Amino acid sequence: MLLKVHPDNPGERHLKIITDCLKSGGVIIYPTDTVYGLGCDITKIKAVDRVAQIKGIRREKANFSFICHSLSQLSDYTRPINNDIFRLMRRTLPGPYTYILKANNNVPHFFQSKKKSVGIRIPNHNVPLQIVEKLGNPIMTTSIHSDNTFIEYPVDPEEIYEKFKKLVDIVIDSGHSGDIPSTVIDCRGDEAIVLRMGKGEIS
Repeated sequence: MLLKVHPDNPGERHLKIITDCLKSGGVIIYPTDTVYGLGCDITKIKAVDRVAQIKGIRREKANFSFICHSLSQLSDYTRPINNDIFRLMRRTLPGPYTYILKANNNVPHFFQSKKKSVGIRIPNHNVPLQIVEKLGNPIMTTSIHSDNTFIEYPVDPEEIYEKFKKLVDIVIDSGHSGDIPSTVIDCRGDEAIVLRMGKGEIS
């Protein structure tokens, strides 16, 4: 299904269709403030396996992240962070950043690497934020890639739908996205370390 959803004011009916799909173990493609993401409800292991299969990787080797709706939700899934890291996150989120943090025991075991960490995103985009809020728990996120030699990430939701319509349950069309991924910051130690420079600037 290709579902057109307003990027700023997603309708209640659309949100219900999406969250019902996720609760039943569905896989969706959705907009973020960077590139379009592929994901599912973090509690549905079969859906997580579907995402890994679509990406062509083993779940155990994947670096999937969570989309949370606010900083207040972080403590549900991460271990305590120091004040400097928290101030950095508060200054930059919502925004185009992925923070790698120490995971706590609430993170499903099939997400945790040997390093017991989890990636966290709070994108500056109402569609995924409201999906997560309505769902009641985070959704998994991983970027989708383009077959185009010159563009790493696809930006046109209709083209995304044509490629993935037999693999996922819903493609959310909220207009064209950007083609630059999030900046990835490792915060498992005492200091923040940038692992990948993306759309988010670090001053």
